[in-house]
This record gives sequence, structure tokens and C-alpha cells, in this order.
Amino acid sequence: MAQTNINIRIDETDKRLFDEICGQLGMTMSTAFNIFAKAVIRQGGIPFDLSLSRPSAETLEAIADVNQRRNLSGPFQSRDALREALDA
Repeated sequence: MAQTNINIRIDETDKRLFDEICGQLGMTMSTAFNIFAKAVIRQGGIPFDLSLSRPSAETLEAIADVNQRRNLSGPFQSRDALREALDA
């Protein structure tokens, strides 16, 4: 199988730490990247979750309420008044 080279830009500190971990695992960085590439090919995508953290519908509704100043409570003049409102 023919080999080819690729160039990757990475933060210097990340490279050092990555190289140290690869060494502790008994492999080179090149081997680690090859393992990653094979996993991507085998799974047909990145082999770990890359999803964005998105707020739930309930959270989005609460954010909209605050932005539109709806369904707000307070201000409270004391902790007892706050507790009463929370218990209600």
C-alpha cells in the first residue's frame, strides 16, 4: 500500500502532551492518527460525539420569557418572601 504525507497544525503544548500520551501507550503520533483515520473510515464519520450543546425546549421558553419580561417573580423583600413564592 502506498504511503502519503499530511501536514497538521496543532498547538505546541497540545502536540507535546499528545506525544507523551502516545508514547505511554507505546505508539507514535503517526500511529495514533492512522488509528483515528481507520476509525473514521470504518464508522463513516467521526468516532465520537461532536454535537453542539443545545438548550431544551423548556429552557428556550424560559429564556424567551426572561427576554420578553413574562412570567417573572419578584423582586422579594426578604428570604422568607422568596421561600413562600418558591413553595407556592
